[in-house]
Amino acid sequence: MTKLYAVFFLLILNCNGAFAENSLNSDVDFAGFYGDEDYVSIATGTTQPIAKAPAVASVITASQIRALGARDIDQILESVPGLHISRDVIGYNAQYLFRGISSDFNPQVLMLINGIPITNLFQGDRNVVWGGMPVEAISRIEVIRGPGSALYGADAFAGVINIVTKTPDEVKHNSAGVRVGSFDTTDVWVTGAGEKGELGYMGTIEFTKTDGSDAVISSDAQSLLDFITGTAVSNAPGSVNRSAENIDLRLEASYKKLRLRAGSQIRNNIGDGAGAAQALNPGNKFSSQRFNIDLTYTDEEIFDNTLVEFQTSYFDTSQEVEGNFILYPAGSTGPFLDLSGLPIFPPFPDGVIGNPEIFERHARFGVRMEHSGIEKHRISAGAGYYDGEIDKITEWKNFGINPETELPILPGDPLVDVSDSLYVFLTEDSRDNRYVFLQDVWQLANDWELTAGLRHDNYSDFGATTNPRLALVWSTSYKLTTKLLYGEAFRAPSFAQTRAINNPLILGNINLKPEEIKSYELAFDYRPNYELTLMTNFFYYDWTDIIQFIPDTNNSTRTAQNSGEQTGYGMEFEATWQATDNFTLTGNFAVQNSTDETQDVPAAKSPEKQLYLRADWILPKDWRLNVRANWVMDRNRLSGDMRPDIDDYILFDLSLRKVMSNAFEFALTVNNLFDEDAREPSPNSDPMPFIPNDLPLSGRALLGEIRYSF
Repeated sequence: MTKLYAVFFLLILNCNGAFAENSLNSDVDFAGFYGDEDYVSIATGTTQPIAKAPAVASVITASQIRALGARDIDQILESVPGLHISRDVIGYNAQYLFRGISSDFNPQVLMLINGIPITNLFQGDRNVVWGGMPVEAISRIEVIRGPGSALYGADAFAGVINIVTKTPDEVKHNSAGVRVGSFDTTDVWVTGAGEKGELGYMGTIEFTKTDGSDAVISSDAQSLLDFITGTAVSNAPGSVNRSAENIDLRLEASYKKLRLRAGSQIRNNIGDGAGAAQALNPGNKFSSQRFNIDLTYTDEEIFDNTLVEFQTSYFDTSQEVEGNFILYPAGSTGPFLDLSGLPIFPPFPDGVIGNPEIFERHARFGVRMEHSGIEKHRISAGAGYYDGEIDKITEWKNFGINPETELPILPGDPLVDVSDSLYVFLTEDSRDNRYVFLQDVWQLANDWELTAGLRHDNYSDFGATTNPRLALVWSTSYKLTTKLLYGEAFRAPSFAQTRAINNPLILGNINLKPEEIKSYELAFDYRPNYELTLMTNFFYYDWTDIIQFIPDTNNSTRTAQNSGEQTGYGMEFEATWQATDNFTLTGNFAVQNSTDETQDVPAAKSPEKQLYLRADWILPKDWRLNVRANWVMDRNRLSGDMRPDIDDYILFDLSLRKVMSNAFEFALTVNNLFDEDAREPSPNSDPMPFIPNDLPLSGRALLGEIRYSF
């Protein structure tokens, strides 16, 4: 209950002509050397090799996604060095932990779809009702590790994840497929594309239904309440609640200089994971309706040597509940205890029920210009406007204060609508932002390139912030590239942190400042031959003004304050070796050491070491085998958490694929091949953790797949 109530993917990487004139005449000349999969592409179609990009970046392509047998982006992103996929209690939502940076709801990571943020205002993350994201419509996933606010603005903090969907040109054949397997999982998808004159169009629809997992929670928050109050109503031991019914639709149409894209993510029957109040209730279901549309106009003929781009977009998102959402099960007293531990109220016959719902809308408009008419310079400039609003909040519950009587709602009373009253959990409000940015890609010498960018944002609720980005790229030799990078970024306070009211435990603070980070990186990209790629980077960051809920003087509530600081440093190494025409080995190793400076203790939750290995074989008769291992090591508990250390784990996955000459393709995927008991850390609580044995991940899962192209 505490939590529930509580790029344009650019960098700008359009410095694509910035190689030494005498050694590299164009990106295209060296496509054979770097390989198509080593190119970073931005939304306008500009490309450049990762080796030369002014960032520490990774790209996962559609062909790699298929080889993995992945059905959701979370299974893909674990392969990125320095990025770990953890889990939240509510809904078991993915938390993308870059380089040791972790907090509730994971708002320090910016996720984009075709360069446009899908961040919500409530918690500042993707959505409390996330439900995952399927992969059939994805062309590639581009990831920046480190800050990117100089171009992307708010929340491009620890990292940026840009999901680029397929264009009509990429869909060579219409296709359909079905996947079935463990936990009553069924995926069905259809993709089609075509053209009529200068009009190109494509569409993908994907349907997913699953029970999610049968991993067992042995003890929960209600187990502790049962011990204190003498009740016996906990649903633990019991399975986590990870059901889902999803419909994802992606559409795109292009005509001359216009591109229209639209999408919807319909989420129904979404389980609440380990419980919104860390108490299992298998009947709890979320739903969400998310719609987006964007229109882009690109013209290179208005001015000489200048690209002009206009873009407008709209995003509508909701977080809803299906039926009554039970925070604590029937017969529970809830968390309402006096100082002696005795319940203030008798047990709730129907359970403690809270039905909060949030509806948001987000509109954006931006213009960008890129000028290459000045010798040795490529100058980009832009401006834009953002307007976001939580325009509707509803809440029905059977606890708290009845706004009509101003008296407590007692166990057994009917649900009370507190939606438009002083007792609703969050206030409806809006936020707007005006921004400008400027960037120059300057070819200092034949082998040296400096990218300097600056962005200024002015928010209606917390004021202005300015963030720079500097990148010096040295083509040290034909085979080696060296990069020195510096960046600053900010994370906008969420509405849950600034506007939360009537939560029995936490209060918002409208005077919060944004979190800030400064990052320094040194990267090397070495390609001694066509078969081998070696990349290493070193980083250091200083994260300040971290928003935390601090106990008030009465110790009965906590208010959001800018009070924390964390520093971190580390190294990420990755290698790709094409040993033969039919065998490729890929791997990466990441190590980080982060410190909570306010308490002088190691930062919690993120692995200090992580090793990822992947092998791909092309076997006779068009069989393809992919085997991978992910070893997660050395995660720390929060300060004051007296539980034993979090166990390391190694997960092995396997995918076997058969390509048929008659347009059929078959695949078998096994995730968690050896049925490892892998767990992500559960929150600490006072006087003891509500879920003491952590959050279990899914056991072994088998999935069979068939797809047909026509």
